[in-house]
Amino acid sequence: MSDAPLLALEGVSKIYRRGLLDRTPAFRLDVDFRIDEPAIVGVMGPNGAGKTTLFEMIAGSNTPTQGRVMVAGHDMQQVRYRERDRLAIHYHQSYQVRRFSRTRPNFMLEPAGSAYPVVHLFDEPQFNTQDGYIGFMLDFFRRLRDERRLVFVCLHPTARLHLELLREICERFFFVGGGSVRPFADFGTIVADADVRRYLGALAD
Repeated sequence: MSDAPLLALEGVSKIYRRGLLDRTPAFRLDVDFRIDEPAIVGVMGPNGAGKTTLFEMIAGSNTPTQGRVMVAGHDMQQVRYRERDRLAIHYHQSYQVRRFSRTRPNFMLEPAGSAYPVVHLFDEPQFNTQDGYIGFMLDFFRRLRDERRLVFVCLHPTARLHLELLREICERFFFVGGGSVRPFADFGTIVADADVRRYLGALAD
């Protein structure tokens, strides 16, 4: 397991179709990337672009239409349901852990082989501006990385504070939009991208 990347999405697609009779795709997200080393990753993108869907697939609560999500060498769809959060855990908004439905009996699935999550997915966390809270959360993210965890922080920036937080804490970025997930090496690169600037609007200036 030590030679496996912390996270790899291999030819992953998620397709939602319009209905049983109309098989035209209403939504499609295509993802293919790997991350080998611990990091804090910022995720941005318009509402409805697929950010939460991406996190759900990583955490194993949403089954890809095709492809595999590998966390520390484990295919998340082959891991026992009650043990998936030992590999990847999805905190939605106010740190509520996302739940998922079961489609196969647990005895047919493999153990996680981990006692503590390798990947932590923070989906639009609420950064309370009370004294010390933001600093506490940023320190928490850094501590997870220092413990060789992979941390994702997804924000939909509505104020310059959100961009400043991403600039402060994140080492690399993904932009979810147009049916794909695009990587960026740093904050300067992502905010210089034309699609991202349109998304951010006045905040990009």
